[in-house]
Amino acid sequence: MSLVIPVDEYATDEWYPGFTPAFGHAPFVVEPFRTFSEQDEKRFWFLDFHCPRGLTPLGTTWLEDCYSWGTQLTAEQMPLPHSRGITQRMAGTHVYAAAIPVESRYEIEARSVRMERRLPGFLQGFQALWNRRVAEIDAGWRYFQGIDVERSSLSELGAMLAEARRYAQRAFEIHFEMMYPLLANHLGFTGMCTELGLDPHEVGTFLQGHDTKIMETDRELGRLAAAARDAGLGPLFAATEPERLAGTLAAEGGAATAWTSRLRDFLDVYGHRIEGVCDVALPSWIEDPAPVLGMVRTLLLKDTDHDFEAALRQAQIERDTAIDAARSRLTRREQEAFDAGLASVQAANFLRWQDDHSHYIDLRVSLPMRRAALGIAEKAGADRPDDTLFLFWPELDAVASGERAYGEFRSIVEVRRQYFAHWHERRASMPKVLGTVPEAVEDPILTEIFGLDEHFLRVVTATARAGDGTTLTGVPAAKGRATGVARVLSDAGDLHRLRPGEVLVCESTSPHWTPAFAAIAACVCDSGGMLSHAAIVGREYGVPTVTACGLATVLVEDGDRVEVDGGRGTVTVVRVGAPAGGSGS
Repeated sequence: MSLVIPVDEYATDEWYPGFTPAFGHAPFVVEPFRTFSEQDEKRFWFLDFHCPRGLTPLGTTWLEDCYSWGTQLTAEQMPLPHSRGITQRMAGTHVYAAAIPVESRYEIEARSVRMERRLPGFLQGFQALWNRRVAEIDAGWRYFQGIDVERSSLSELGAMLAEARRYAQRAFEIHFEMMYPLLANHLGFTGMCTELGLDPHEVGTFLQGHDTKIMETDRELGRLAAAARDAGLGPLFAATEPERLAGTLAAEGGAATAWTSRLRDFLDVYGHRIEGVCDVALPSWIEDPAPVLGMVRTLLLKDTDHDFEAALRQAQIERDTAIDAARSRLTRREQEAFDAGLASVQAANFLRWQDDHSHYIDLRVSLPMRRAALGIAEKAGADRPDDTLFLFWPELDAVASGERAYGEFRSIVEVRRQYFAHWHERRASMPKVLGTVPEAVEDPILTEIFGLDEHFLRVVTATARAGDGTTLTGVPAAKGRATGVARVLSDAGDLHRLRPGEVLVCESTSPHWTPAFAAIAACVCDSGGMLSHAAIVGREYGVPTVTACGLATVLVEDGDRVEVDGGRGTVTVVRVGAPAGGSGS
């Protein structure tokens, strides 16, 4: 009998206090995003890792336009044989997601034929197509950067907001247009390796060792930290919390002033990104440099600077060694099939694209919409700069058009702020899954990216507290062994709490977490498969990583001492309650 985890606590017609949209609030392809209803208990839902803080009202446009629309549009156009994309439900301010399955055997077969006809042409033209898409995204970015928000009228800002929303939607159409065919090809090669008797966990190693835009940013961040060390600013950083560093550096003068100028140069090039995935509520590094300063602080606490170039060279050596070892176990005919498949996934490399697309899409396309919303807040007389983020799209549109005065929403904005804070505190206790839990998940997207395999499903129903000697198991995502103090983080805003040599324990990582891999001893995630961000970066940076542990953030406490074996996929609590701030070994 299937396990059923009730959804009734989250069933409501309201998205937030004071907002109940009519059906079809925004256009949709297959199934609209909405709140839970009793009927949803028959389906399987997983707690989505993309927005661990929860979403503000304006942030829900990402679910409508990007996550829901983008996955469903591409799944239908490609088409994916077994899936019609992903739909979402709100539980408070948090997001649960579910695949939309294709039920008909006839339709699955027909969709498979159509996909097989389309895939070769896509793969042959992948790089040229991706270059065109990057140019399109960059052209839009330059357009919005050229708008003077301060001099724009309220109605002009409303027009900018509408354009910025469509820009984000288009970016995520591109996102999934590229992602699904790349993933299909990657999974095809993984299946072939399995048939040849090769370890499918090695496929990621075959494709590692390539530079990306995210790694470029990390290298420059490392150079920024090295410059601060050379300038003698290590003690100042060590003694100051990240949110106070900007003011402290400004007051210090001398070498601090010179380094701050270098920081501004860094932000001019790399600061147009947020600490999350397309969340309009998050500021860019330029707007709030505390995340950058916090990471510089963490890197300065290390005895030596991280050698990014050496890590890349080592990843390349491991890649070539793994490929040679795999080929040596094959017959000549098998080698020919392996080489052809490998050439295809190398030319259209899902792992490399995964990081590059995050630079161009995930980490920045929400910023034009944010700038417009903050500008509207100022022009409309809001009490706080980000008050408009607590309005839903129809409400904010009405304010921008002059149809309604902001004053009409003042009291409900405060109620919604409290609602957001309440649900933010509840995140750690939210069930990892809801509805009817299956014995196995068939959708390869959910297993390979989200890590929703049979082991994960078994683990997430457990409630026991980890004790001394408890061993958690998950996906062996990046090889190596490490021991260190566990630092359990809920979102990237807490990255400044990391100390060198600690073990990062979190729900999952996204590209904005990447700089932390230059400092940590190991990484452990509740979710994520072999193609998740943590798995990819763990391999590139040589950081032992285990994903899809299910309840690591629940069973491991901040300060526990843990052993991580990334090759076996195990995490052992060797001593509970170690003093916080220790170092790995």
